[in-house]
Order: sequence, then structure tokens, then C-alpha cells
Amino acid sequence: MGILGWTYVFVGLTFGLYIFVAWRSRVKDVKGFYVAGMGVPPVANGMATAADWMSAASFISMAGLISFLGYPGAYYLMGWTGGYVLLALLLAPYLRKFGKFTVPDFVGDRYYSDAARMVAAACTVFISFTYVAGQMRGVGVVFSRFLEVEITTGVIVGMCIVFIYAALGGMKGITWTQVCQYTVLIIAYVIPAVAISMKITGIPIPQIGFGSTIAAGPDAGKYLLDTLNIIAKDLGFVQYTAAFQTTNTNMLNVLCITFALMVGTAGLPHVIIRFYTVPSVRAARLSAGWALLFIAILYTTAPAVAAFARYNMVNTLNDKPYAERPSWWKNWSKPGLVAWVDKNGDGIMQYRPGKAFIGRPKFTGKDGKYGQPLISNKITKNSNEVYVDRDIMVLASPEIGGLSAWVVGLVAAGGLAAALSTAAGLLLAVSSSVSHDLYYRVINKKATEKQRLLVGRVMIGAAIVLAGYFGINPPAFVAQVVAFAFGLAASSLFPVIVLGIFTTKATREGAICGMIAGILFTAIYIIQTKFMGVGNWFLGITPEGIGTVGMLINFIVTLLVSSFTKDPPKEIQELVEAVRVPKGAGAAVDH
Repeated sequence: MGILGWTYVFVGLTFGLYIFVAWRSRVKDVKGFYVAGMGVPPVANGMATAADWMSAASFISMAGLISFLGYPGAYYLMGWTGGYVLLALLLAPYLRKFGKFTVPDFVGDRYYSDAARMVAAACTVFISFTYVAGQMRGVGVVFSRFLEVEITTGVIVGMCIVFIYAALGGMKGITWTQVCQYTVLIIAYVIPAVAISMKITGIPIPQIGFGSTIAAGPDAGKYLLDTLNIIAKDLGFVQYTAAFQTTNTNMLNVLCITFALMVGTAGLPHVIIRFYTVPSVRAARLSAGWALLFIAILYTTAPAVAAFARYNMVNTLNDKPYAERPSWWKNWSKPGLVAWVDKNGDGIMQYRPGKAFIGRPKFTGKDGKYGQPLISNKITKNSNEVYVDRDIMVLASPEIGGLSAWVVGLVAAGGLAAALSTAAGLLLAVSSSVSHDLYYRVINKKATEKQRLLVGRVMIGAAIVLAGYFGINPPAFVAQVVAFAFGLAASSLFPVIVLGIFTTKATREGAICGMIAGILFTAIYIIQTKFMGVGNWFLGITPEGIGTVGMLINFIVTLLVSSFTKDPPKEIQELVEAVRVPKGAGAAVDH
């Protein structure tokens, strides 16, 4: 059976499993819909949290960025991992003890203000839509290559699957589906990593093979990383392990990106809500520990996957006649995710620094489906003739490494599991922000459970349609889009959550002004520098790292305005003090 056949088998089986689990977990009450009835065991919640958090950016794009950027790309690894530790230790237990359904629920009650609740809900929706765009882009990449359909078709299929199990089972259905999805994605990530590590280094543990010598071939006996450095230098690239030597990787920018990813993780509403699904504060702490273990399996493997993919790609591609291009290139050129232009007319594929095309190459369907790149007026003047979409590196790695067809199909199922699991969590965050925090808590406080569930499910449908549009028309690579979402979370929700827990003096006026100032500055900067051609005007910080500055603005504005406004009511101050007492589980209060 070929790659296409195996892909249909694995994707069909896993999709059937997700729908079956959602059907068995379907809910009829709001507590089950929003927080899974607060009865999820810690181990299961840890797996679900890991799947929710390890999105298409982690599975598909992170290793691809590290593969192309080398050492500087590790800021994604450090930021996301450190951010989860920050969330688990600093916020999760206290938020669970507060016992609310959503982050806007916490903000609205802690800051005794429906206006604060509405601003937090708006921030949640904005962040979640930015994040889900990256997930839908990942779904489209997987479908376009492995099922040989257009990206648009792939995104639509993914939308339908997510709608079925998110709308049917709510958080309960999503939780148990994510347990299955974590199992699929981690198996799909580790098996090819082990196989490729064995082929290159003779060591089955990728984390060890990453730092070992090459076992066979012309580079036998040389350390893998040293070889990558030599290859990079010979081709004109910065050395693979060099730090702070490429564009936009100065120490300040790397620090800002890493910190924005860290505090953004701790402010992501779809991750925070997972700690409301367990029965107690102790269970929240345990599930955080389990999630960190499950996350570490993938995150310690990613640098090895990146290095293996880079080594194999260059060896199978560079300075080869185009007529003898490898089979993996032929397969990935069909959906337009790799491309070549013969700038010097010698028929040889030359991979060098710089972009082969201005922007991404566009494709025309001369053969009915796919065609050659439209390169008129799009060719750059450098010597690079090769375009490779960074988002394909993990998905293409088994083919580049010459693994069996069934492994390639398994990786496709894993990539879809990663994208769909996070998409479901994000869409539920959007739904709950509108149906619970705006509709029930502000617009119609007498709404019945049936009405609230209906609004929630309608909002999931509307959110999926909008998310699908961004999946078909993505603004950037998956990991970059996700990085923007983390920056928005860092600049809006993280400061007011931290201050809401650890100080009794933060006021509603301060929180509202801080959230608005932080997210507006960050969003405007991202839009200016990414989509309007404006340079990185604030100390050279890139859009991926500007959330750190937005966070500082939020903290300063919140504290400054709070110092000039009336202290919170006594009962709110007592509530804040009580939340930090490490006793009791706290019951969800449904006002």
C-alpha cells in the first residue's frame, strides 16, 4: 500500500475514533459543556492539556523553524516550555480555586465589573481567532499533501470534524477526544524520530542521537551538529549552532520573543480553562505535572527532528540535477509547498541563503490540478533557486529520510490530531466567551441552560467558519501566527490575571485600561510591521516579541490607574486573600 492508502487508513481510523468518543461524551448541561463537569482525572487532564497546548505549531512548524533558523529557532522551544511551567506553578491552582468557568468570568468577578468582563471576553475572542488561524493552516497543509486535495478542501473537512465533536460534546467531548489525539500525535512524532535517528546515527534515542556522530556515508564518524555547521558554512549560511548572528536574532529581540511566548502561554484562555475541569486544587496541580511530562516527550525530541530533517534535506536536494530530483520533492511540489527556478540555466538545484521568490511562489493549474510556479516578476536576484515551505519539514521528514509509507501516513494523522485538538479548545474558548460571559452574564442573565447551550453551539459554528477563512488565507507560517497570538495574550490577559491573584489593590478601572492599552499597542505594532510594510520601529523588536512590551505597558497602566482610583470593595479584597489559601477545592459558582 502506498502513502495515499496508508494516509486514508490512519486518518479515517482516527477521525472515526474522535467522533465516536465525542458521541459517547455528549453533554446536555452547561457545566459539562464548559468544564466537563469538573470530574476529569488528573492523568487524563494532563494528556488533554498537552494535546490542547501542543498545537500544529508544536507538531508541524516548531521543528521546521529550528531546522531553518538553527540555534535562534530554539526561542520557540524555550518560550513555550517555560511558559507552561509558569502557568502550572503561578496561576493554575489559584484560578482553579476561584472556581469560575472562563478567564473573562474570573476577570469580571475579580474586578467587580461587567465592562472588565466584556473587555476580557473581546481579548479572548481576538487571541483565539489569531491562534486558530495557525491550526487551520496546519490542517490545510496536511490535507493538501497527503490526501492530494486542495488546501481549501482540506480546511473544510477539518472544520466539519471539529464542529461535530466540539458542538456535540462541549468540553467533556473535547477533553476525551484530546486524550486520544495526544496518543496519536505523540506516537506519530516519536516513531519517525527514532527511525531516522537510527538511520543517521545508529542510536534509537533521538535526544542522544542529536549530539552523536553520523554512522554511515561520506560524513561517517563526524558529529551531526559539526557537520551541519560545515554544510551551512560551505553553502553560505550562518552556522547551524551560531547564536545571535542572523537577522532579527539580537539578544534583546530573542529575549523579548522568548518572554512573550512564556507569559503568553500563561495567559492563553483555552489552556487555563483546562484546570477548571478537574475536581480539586490538588488535582489541578497533579494534572499540571502530568501535562509537563507529556509535553516534554515532544519538546525534547523536536531539536533532534529539526537537525535530522535539515541534514537529510540538504543531502538529497542540493546541487542535484532537477531531472533527478528526489521523490519527496515531486510529492510536495504538487500542492505548491516546494518550488525551484533555474536562475542560471544549468538545470542544477542550488540551495543557498535568501529567498528564491519574492513572497511565496504562486501556482497555476495547467494540468487540471497543479502546475509550474508563476515566477514572472517574482524572482529574487540572489543565487538561491529553491523554495521550501518551513511548515513541511516534520511532515516531509519521513519521506526525506526514506522511511516506509505507513510511517508517512501515521505522521499525517499526527499532524491533524495536533491541529484539530488545539482548534477545538480555542473554538470552545470563543464560544464560552460569547455565550457565557457576554450573553448569560451581561445580556440575558435569566437565560435557561437550553438557551445557553444553543448559543454556545451556534457560536462554535460561527467561529469555525471564520477560522476556516483564515486557514485558507493564512497571514504567515503556522508558528509565526501562533506567536502573534501568544503576544496578544501576554499583553492583555496575563497581567490582569497575575495582579488579580497576587494583589488586592488592582481596581476595575486599572484592569480595563491596562488590557485595552496592552492589546491595542501589540495589535497595532503587529499589523504595522507585518502587513503594512513598517519597519520594526521599537528597538528593532519583531512582531513575535512585541507582546513583552505590551505586557509591560499593561502592568504599568493597570497599577498607575489603580493608584488613582478607589480601592476594590472589602469583599473582593477578602476573596483575593482567600484564593491564595492553599486549602479546599473551591466549587464552581454559576451565577
